[in-house]
Amino acid sequence: MPAELSHIVFLFLRMTIAAAFVVSASVITERSGPAIGALVATLPVSAGPSYVFLAIDHDAAFIAQGALSSLPVNAATIFMGLTYVVLAQRHSMAVSCCSAFAVWIAIASVIRLFDWTLTAGLAANFVAFGICIPLLSGYRHVKMPLVTRRWYDIPMRAALVATLVAIVVSTSNWVGPRISGIIALFPVVFSSMMVILHPRIGGPATAAVLASSAWGLLGFGIAIAVMHVAVVEFGSPVGLCLALATCVTWNLTLWWNGRRRRRVEA
Repeated sequence: MPAELSHIVFLFLRMTIAAAFVVSASVITERSGPAIGALVATLPVSAGPSYVFLAIDHDAAFIAQGALSSLPVNAATIFMGLTYVVLAQRHSMAVSCCSAFAVWIAIASVIRLFDWTLTAGLAANFVAFGICIPLLSGYRHVKMPLVTRRWYDIPMRAALVATLVAIVVSTSNWVGPRISGIIALFPVVFSSMMVILHPRIGGPATAAVLASSAWGLLGFGIAIAVMHVAVVEFGSPVGLCLALATCVTWNLTLWWNGRRRRRVEA
């Protein structure tokens, strides 16, 4: 097989695998309700495949450096979520989503100007979540209407993630680890939730799902830090596995605590 054709086939395979992750996560989210859906949404559904394929093409030093850039981008995502949640209470999807995207792009543009350390990235996350989590808490308790899935919902989410993977993999050789780490954390899942759910169930209900994702997103940031440290010490495969385990353990703990709280209140 010619080298160019082989590259195209391999890229298509990667995009297909990433899309399959999104389809699986979407089905789980829609069948489990907003609380579990918020936790599934903060698993590495889009960033995970991107980093796996980056690890195939690059060494551990590249992945570790990319993780340092991804860590502060996680803080940008929570500010994006806060912007949407506040605006969605009274404004249209176009105003809410465009404003949220503008906030993410503005913060990510500033992030790319600096060489981030692990300490600085963690500090950015703890400050951002320390501000945003209390502000988001009042928007979580909204009665959720029944969500009817339309034929294009899952294909659109799959296409978004597949496109993200294609961009990350295709450009990583010339943009370097810093920009690759930023692109890998583009909030595809949050974006698709806003675009799909807002016209269907309204801004406040969609905002409640995103607001419920705040604690899970904090755990995702911790997982990125774990990935950086573990990749440096043990290599990319172990680092990626430990990052995934951190995300899953964190979200299962949140689910268990929420379930125990509901039993106490009952």
